[in-house]
Amino acid sequence: MTTRARSFDSAAALYQAHRPGYPPELFDALEELAGRPLAGARVADVGAGTGIGTALLHGRGAEVLAVEPGDGMAAEFRRANPAIPLVRGDGDRLPLATGAFDLLTYAQAWHWTDPARSVPEARRVLRPGGALAIWWNDTDSAVPWIAAQEERLAAFFGAQGQSFRTLPRGLGEFTTRSVRWSRRVTLEDHLANLASHSAFLLLGGEGARAYFAAERELLAPLFPGGTVEEQYVVSLAVAVL
Repeated sequence: MTTRARSFDSAAALYQAHRPGYPPELFDALEELAGRPLAGARVADVGAGTGIGTALLHGRGAEVLAVEPGDGMAAEFRRANPAIPLVRGDGDRLPLATGAFDLLTYAQAWHWTDPARSVPEARRVLRPGGALAIWWNDTDSAVPWIAAQEERLAAFFGAQGQSFRTLPRGLGEFTTRSVRWSRRVTLEDHLANLASHSAFLLLGGEGARAYFAAERELLAPLFPGGTVEEQYVVSLAVAVL
């Protein structure tokens, strides 16, 4: 798991340039489920990566601190977000003071942790009444062309299942919400987004190039104008201590 998680360090600029962000409705739902506004909240964004989610939390007025273990991702974070503080660490060993935060967020990062360690750490750093928020941004498999692409990816890499998305125990009851949204990008940007995922970063070389050449040929007739509408579902889960 560590090797796969750290694969992003070699492609941090690609990740920052092409990964999708998150819609405003996600943060509206986060405020509702956490029971407080983001403005003025002390937030630690753990596994912050290049800061895609962190910057949006900051934009909502949160006093946000990023936690990121990877050298390459941290360097790209600092380049893209010079005004947001960053500390080095991960969810299993949070370099944060006890009881100091209103909210811990894990934007597509909780599955890189060991719950036996990350759950006690989350409980330690959150103040009473604080909340842990976990979310994942997935392509919407209800859309036919996306479902077909996911089938090709599963065939290419082998079905890997989604068991790593299990919510942790020991933090109380989670409340969940799903948010659908979309963005319009060029076909080349769509393929670059795929290329920034860990499975392709670990594969590399001729295998990845062959996959993307075939994918480009399949998708080009579906999007003759060269613009792809990527459709997503953000799955949010919040536990209030």
